Amino acid sequence: MRLARKGPQLVLVLGALALSASPAVAAPDGDVRVNPGNAAPGTTVTVSTTACGKETYGKGESEAGGKFHLLPGDREGVLVGRFTLPLDAVSGTDTVTLKCPPRIKQTVTYQISGQPVGAVEAGFGWAAGAGAGAGEGADGGSSGSGSPYALGALLLGGAAAGVLVRTRRRRATAAGNGA
Repeated sequence: MRLARKGPQLVLVLGALALSASPAVAAPDGDVRVNPGNAAPGTTVTVSTTACGKETYGKGESEAGGKFHLLPGDREGVLVGRFTLPLDAVSGTDTVTLKCPPRIKQTVTYQISGQPVGAVEAGFGWAAGAGAGAGEGADGGSSGSGSPYALGALLLGGAAAGVLVRTRRRRATAAGNGA
């Protein structure tokens, strides 16, 4: 009875793990690989193929990333091409088409996650302009803090003052009750 309840749950968990752990997508015949299989905007995508046989050149085109060249890779018979997804790429699937002489054409799809790679500017003060010079805000002006540690020092000083005030009040209350 216990296995009857745990069996479907186990199958669902293992199925979810198998579907989510796809670092590369391959064509049904295994001739084309896309890495990563789930790319974010701004990511460099690598496409490798053995579909071109002994050819040493091919062309590729991604609907989202544009045209690229296939050149010999590290292993014999493998052509490799790279392109970068634009930062405004829409999440969903992207189709990559590869062409090699004389009349070889392969198509493969992969996922675009829709989450850009890199830092996202948010907040205010020095954190928003972290890419700018030290002590500059996001607009290039001075943030007024002098250093990125000023806010932390201010918060730490405020916490210490709060502990001091609370301790003095407890001592005053204890002295008043004891007399």
